[in-house]
Formats: sequence, C-alpha cells, structure tokens
Amino acid sequence: MNAIPDGMAADRLRPCHPDHRVADYLERRWWSPLTVLDLLDGHVRTRGESCAVTDPTNLPELCGLEPAELTWRELDARVDDLAAQLHESGVGPGDVVAVLMPNSVALTATYFALWRLGAIAAPMPASYRRHELTRIVESASAVAVVTVTDLGDRAPSEEALSLIGELPSLRTVFTFGAAVSSAGRPLDADPATEESREAVRRVYGALPRSVNDCVTICWTSGTEAAPKGVPRCHGDWIAVGQAVQDGLETDPAAVMLNPFPMVNMAGFATSLLPWLLGGGHLVLHHPLDLAVYLDQLQRYRVTHTSMPPAILTMLLQRADLRAAHDLSALRRVGSGGAPLPPGVVRDWQYSLGVEVLNFFGSNEGVCLLGAPSDTPDPMIRAEYLPNYGAPERTWVTGVAERTSVRLVDPATGEQVTEVGGRGELRLQGPTIFAGYLAGTAASSPFDDDGYLCSGDIFELCGDNGEYLRFVDRSKEIIIRGGMNIAPAEIEGILIDHPAVADVAVVGYPDDVLGEKCCAVVVPATAAGVELEDLVSFLRAKEVASFKLPERIVTVDELPRNPIGKLQRRDIRSAIEKVG
Repeated sequence: MNAIPDGMAADRLRPCHPDHRVADYLERRWWSPLTVLDLLDGHVRTRGESCAVTDPTNLPELCGLEPAELTWRELDARVDDLAAQLHESGVGPGDVVAVLMPNSVALTATYFALWRLGAIAAPMPASYRRHELTRIVESASAVAVVTVTDLGDRAPSEEALSLIGELPSLRTVFTFGAAVSSAGRPLDADPATEESREAVRRVYGALPRSVNDCVTICWTSGTEAAPKGVPRCHGDWIAVGQAVQDGLETDPAAVMLNPFPMVNMAGFATSLLPWLLGGGHLVLHHPLDLAVYLDQLQRYRVTHTSMPPAILTMLLQRADLRAAHDLSALRRVGSGGAPLPPGVVRDWQYSLGVEVLNFFGSNEGVCLLGAPSDTPDPMIRAEYLPNYGAPERTWVTGVAERTSVRLVDPATGEQVTEVGGRGELRLQGPTIFAGYLAGTAASSPFDDDGYLCSGDIFELCGDNGEYLRFVDRSKEIIIRGGMNIAPAEIEGILIDHPAVADVAVVGYPDDVLGEKCCAVVVPATAAGVELEDLVSFLRAKEVASFKLPERIVTVDELPRNPIGKLQRRDIRSAIEKVG
C-alpha cells in the first residue's frame, strides 16, 4: 500500500470554517496550528511509558469487555491497530462513522483511529437506541457504526445491523465484545497484521491535514426537537479545551476521572481535551455508578474530576460516604449543567479543601469558566460566570480576550449594557462552531452581525458588569400573566430546602394567566414535602409572589439526559398525565 486508494482522495477531508476565518485565527494565534493527532503523538514521544488511560472497573458488567489500562505508547499501538482494521473495511478520509459506546479505552482509541484515517466521528450517548441511531446515521450519511455487542439488557450491534439496507449510506457495523452475529465486523477479535498497521500509518501520515478538518459531528440534546448536528474541527476543540485547561491547570502528574459521556462538550471539553493538552492519566467512567466512582477516586488518587451539582450536594451531605473513601488527592472539581448552590461550593472549598469550577458550555461553542484564580470567593463563583466582554477586566483563560460577548434583549433587539439588565447571551470567537450540519436545523443560529445566538438568558451583574448570572433558557421561560419566570432561578433556591433532594420547575396551562408554576420534587425523606413548605421557604427568601409554585408533584426521580440536564419536555408530559 503506497497511496490512498481511489475513492479516498485527500480532498474529501471536510473543512468546517471558511478559509479566511481559519487564516485569521491562526495569524492571531487564537487557534493552535496543532491537531489532536499532534497532541497525541507528542505524548507518545515524550511520555510513552507513562500511564495514559484506564477503563472503568465495572466495564465487564456494563458491556462484557475486560478492563484495560494503557500507556501512551500502548494507546498509540491500539489506535494503529483499529485504524488498520477500519481502513481494510473501507473507512477513509471524509467518511462519517457513528459511534455508540460507553466511556472506555476502546472508545478513546476508536476516536483517534478515525481521526488518523481522516474520518469523522459522530458520537452519541450509549443510552441512545435504534430511534436516535437511525436519525443520526441518516442525518450524517454515516457509512458505518462502531458499537458494542452487549450493553446491559440490550444488543446495540443488533440494533445497528438492522439498519443496513434501510439507510442507504450505512455499509458496516463494527463491534467490540463477544460476537452475537456473523454480520458485524469485530474490532477486538483478530488484530491487524504488523504490515497492515505500518502501511496505514505510512500512507495516512502523508495525508494533507488542516486544523480546519472536521473531526466530530456532535448532537444537541434534542430535549425539544430532533437533535441538530454540530460539526467541529481540530481548531475548535483545542480552543475549547485550552479554555478549560486554563482553569483546571492539569499537568503530566494529574489524574482525571471523567464521569460524563465522552460524546459532546461535557466529556470532550472537561476531560479529553484537557488530558491531551496537559498530559497525565485519564480514568474513564459512565454511566454514573456512585460506588464505582468513589472507588476510582480513591484507587487512582484522582486529582481532577467533574460532578453534576446534584452529586456535589449529595456527597457534601453524606459524611459517611466521604469517610469511607480517601479523597485527599482531589484538588479541583468542574461542575455545570445546572445552577450551583453557593453554600455547597463554599463548603467543598473551606471544609473539604477542594475548589469547584463553574462551567457553562454548549456544543455550539459557548464556553464560560468560573475559575478560582479569577473568582476566589466560592459563593460568587457558584452564582456568577465571567463576562468576557467586561471592560478593564482580565481573566485566567486566554480565550476571554478573544471572545466578543453581548447580551441582547430578545424583545427589542437592543444590547443590554446596564447592570441588572437581562438578555440573550451572544458570542463570537475561536470556540464558536461554523454552523449546523445541513438538513438538521431549520434556521441559522447566528444574528446579522455573525454572533451565535445561544438561547440562554443572562443577567449583567457585578459592580461594573464583570459577571454574568444565568437566568434560564429563553424557550423555557414560564410566562404567567405577562410576567416572565425563570425555572432555573426557582430551582436554584428550592434545592437548598432540607426536604428537597431534586427539583424541576415547569409551566402548566392556565385559562386565565396562560401558565402557572409547578414544582416537581424528589423528596429527601420519607416524610415528603408539601406545597406550603416550598412557598414559605421561597417567601422567606423574599421571592416575588408571581414566581411562587402553585402546584406540586412528587416523583421518585427526575428524567435527565446523559449529561445531567433536565428533560423538561418529559417532565411537562408527566404532570399533564397526572392532571
């Protein structure tokens, strides 16, 4: 093999951004000229025998795979092997391959193998089933699916195989795990020959590459509609990863435990990219199993991890769990996806000696980071995020000075400049994506000035507008008699009620006022909680009367997507059925 075979021409590598933007970002050093492959190769050269990546200890129970722990050099060899096998089955530059796997060494190596071939990964949470898989394969014209043969009581490979012949683009289903069908192509049965691996590395090493080459198509959560495809290139991801790395401050001695699915902003930005940029050891986890997670924190002497706010709160309340595990190595925890209770962030820092970073991000490239070095006071850091557009203020992350930020009143279109004003967050800069995958979005997400319209409502805060406080998603605002109510604001207060373990606030129809508030609560104790308790608690906090819930529904668990965001559509449907 001396050349890229016919049909795999280098011009099939897919760019994301227009050439002039790429040239501008590189000239200003807003983007690194390196690719994610360059970052991997650098660690292989300099830290080849150091531990790089470790599987979850419960991987056999999850999907029947034996746990692995690889050095950087061993990871590189595994990537070569997978690349050769994928190539032999026809995967090449510009091809989209859907990936449906739990967090694992196999998933990590699969991504790099695809990128080494110039192919594009279309990752999705392992919890997705045939319905979501169909949409994503069809939308992205994926030529293959990489998945596992078993996942709990499911057979994802069989679900994928059933789509061959139904979806024109789909040719092959690659599998990890015990073979259950001769139709799939196993990737962990017979390794590629040494000759094949060397040939693929030689040929694809000569493939012309650009930091603008698309490497992933991630997917919006789809809580209100069908998921939209979000193409991302090397330059996008490294810019986002560097922003987070500036706050996490990981280094080659860091041990990172990732409990978020490595399929989008949450997993890539908070773990995969900081690991590649800072080096160190990446320990994988997901779906969340608290006993396994706590064991990993202790066993691997984890220094950095991420936790949803609900887990932060629960662990703070459960001194017995903390006492049963040695968490003394833990230095920093990233959290986001929901408002952070300020008292919880304070107590983690002052009582447990662990700094909590406030992350706010989206697949489209919104990337705000509340870091301890910027905001030492944990109470402020929990509630507010940095306003990168604030005059005469610098921030620890270099992306701050490269990002233009506006708050725009969604009703008037005017820019919000007064402290206390609220508006939609709009951004422009090197972390922002180029636009949705064709055919997956009804309209452009950018305004006439080229700013990304995030759909997130923030309030301008601080003495000089140096902070932003998240209010809510614009489409989730409840309008009661013409007054706007932000569910996240009320949820952030009610989560501190001692009888509340978890809470969602949603609107329900009212013939007179249009909508009213319903508090959907997971009680913290068997005694439960009454509406009057919540209303009294909110009144004591001097919350405006029109924001008070007028109905309560108690549930055992709130539906959340794989990264912990509330599935409000499902919650609203559930309370409608209750009546």
